[in-house]
Amino acid sequence: MPHTLSQRQVFCALVLLAVVAMLFARVYLQAYLGLEACPLCMTQRLFVVIWGVIALLGALHNPGALGGRVYAGLCALSAYAGALVAARHVWLQHLPADQVPACGPPLDYLLENFPLRDAINTLLMGDGNCADTVWTFLGLSIPEQTLLVFLVALFIASWQALRGAR
Repeated sequence: MPHTLSQRQVFCALVLLAVVAMLFARVYLQAYLGLEACPLCMTQRLFVVIWGVIALLGALHNPGALGGRVYAGLCALSAYAGALVAARHVWLQHLPADQVPACGPPLDYLLENFPLRDAINTLLMGDGNCADTVWTFLGLSIPEQTLLVFLVALFIASWQALRGAR
C-alpha cells in the first residue's frame, strides 16, 4: 500500500500528524489538564509547527520529484531537530535529582530581557522545570511521547524524500 500513496497524500499525512500533536498539546494537556508548557516543550511545539507548515506547503504546491524531495527533506530536518530537543528533555527527566539544573526565568522574561541568541541558548538547555514528569501515558512521559512522534515524522519524511514523487 505505501508505494501507491501519492506525494500529496504523504504530505497531508504529515500535516495531520502535526495538527493532532498540536491539538493534543494545546487542547488536552494545556487547556483541559492545565499543564503549562516548559521552555523545552515550547521549543518542541515550534518544530512540530515548522514541519506541519512545510508539509502543508508541499501538499498545496504538489511539486515534481525534486521539489517533493526538498519539502520532504525540510520536514525531516525539522523533525530531526525536534527529536534532538525532545531527547534532551528526556535526558533531563532521567537525571538524578542532585544533577537537575536550577529553574530558570520564564520564557517571556528571557525574550524581553536577553539578546535573542542568549535567550535561545538558555531555552534549549532546559531548566529544573523541564526535569519534572507531570503526566504519563502507557508509562511514557510527555517528552518521550513527543520523541516518538518526531521519530515517526522523521521516518515518513525521509521515506518520502528517498522514494521520489509518485
